[in-house]
Amino acid sequence: MVKRLKSGITAPKGFLAAGIHSGIKQTGQLDLALVTSEHPGSISGVFTKNTIPAAPVIIGRQQLKKGVGQAIIINSGNANAFTGSEGLEHARETIQLLAKQLAMPKNRIFIGSTGVIGVPLPMLALRKGIPVLVSKLRKAGAQEAAQAILTTDTRIKTIAIQQPIGGKIVTVGGMAKGSGMIHPNMATMLAYLTTDVAIDQKTLQKMFHTVVNQTFNCISIDGETSTNDTVLCLANGMAGNAKIRHLGLAHSQFQELLYQACHSLAMDICRDGEGATKVIEFHIQEAASHKAARRFAETLVTSPLVKTAIFGADPNWGRIIAALGRAGSSLRPNRIIIKFNHITLVKNGKGLGPHIEQQVQRIMQRPTYSISISLGMGNGTATKWTTDLTYDYVKINASYRS
Repeated sequence: MVKRLKSGITAPKGFLAAGIHSGIKQTGQLDLALVTSEHPGSISGVFTKNTIPAAPVIIGRQQLKKGVGQAIIINSGNANAFTGSEGLEHARETIQLLAKQLAMPKNRIFIGSTGVIGVPLPMLALRKGIPVLVSKLRKAGAQEAAQAILTTDTRIKTIAIQQPIGGKIVTVGGMAKGSGMIHPNMATMLAYLTTDVAIDQKTLQKMFHTVVNQTFNCISIDGETSTNDTVLCLANGMAGNAKIRHLGLAHSQFQELLYQACHSLAMDICRDGEGATKVIEFHIQEAASHKAARRFAETLVTSPLVKTAIFGADPNWGRIIAALGRAGSSLRPNRIIIKFNHITLVKNGKGLGPHIEQQVQRIMQRPTYSISISLGMGNGTATKWTTDLTYDYVKINASYRS
């Protein structure tokens, strides 16, 4: 049975964390975070598909090839993206400084950055801040670390859950940041998972990729994908279970535990979407294929017209029909069924009238609900989550750098 804890990313055995204000942010807010493990372990990662990746992503991909991790340092307030060779030098220097402080090999240290693109990383702040950051490491440092990675977020996003696996208690902890520039293919989002499970690195990487595709890659707030998006999972093996290498009960149990942690963080990101007032689940069924279902779902969760109708609680089902029609897969209009929660709004090629729309409008005033669409074309399914598009989203992003 899964048990939820309060301690966040340091909940698994052997993990410490810290968060400080180093001077990167001029507001005085926390802006530098560190997570370390007592022992090195398997590490897996998924990165942005943006073709102009930030320096931390470039280095993270290189580090991941070794498959071993022990520490992750993250700064907010500066993305260290589109900063050329200088940005890479700054990222490598950050790792070198931390490696010296922790007496740890450089290849076990991963780095993340989030904030404004195109601004050099203020290395003076990092040179002064890293020794202070290391001195603050503690089991109770999870909340400060989670706070230090935020940008436009309005609240921290953490998770800690555990359950018995293979006769041992296994724990997964995590923290994330994300509020805008959120879209499938790694939604501006950073997320970090820790666990004390013993698992083979290749097994973890394959499992983690599957879980990320079911969670973080199924949310969209504004259709934007950043240069810095990164999700990492570090497993130090301190739970003492028999190492997971193959499919079996332990494998499926841990994958479900990891899924629950990632799904919780992904939903926290949606709920904290820039200006968002509602979180909506779009569920596509009976598409011609799973690929087609994903295409329909992605079209819906990125449609400004659909998302503004959600904000206004307007049951304008014509916007959904129009979005489905431009998704690029064949449809038979008379087979389409659209439901808001349990209320059928469209069936047999037509809307079911003003009385039904009034019922749906009441549903649309809720902070969360589902829109289910059956297409009558096959067995393809997909589920994605999105938010409404509001006035406040425009206000936040019109003055992001000010």
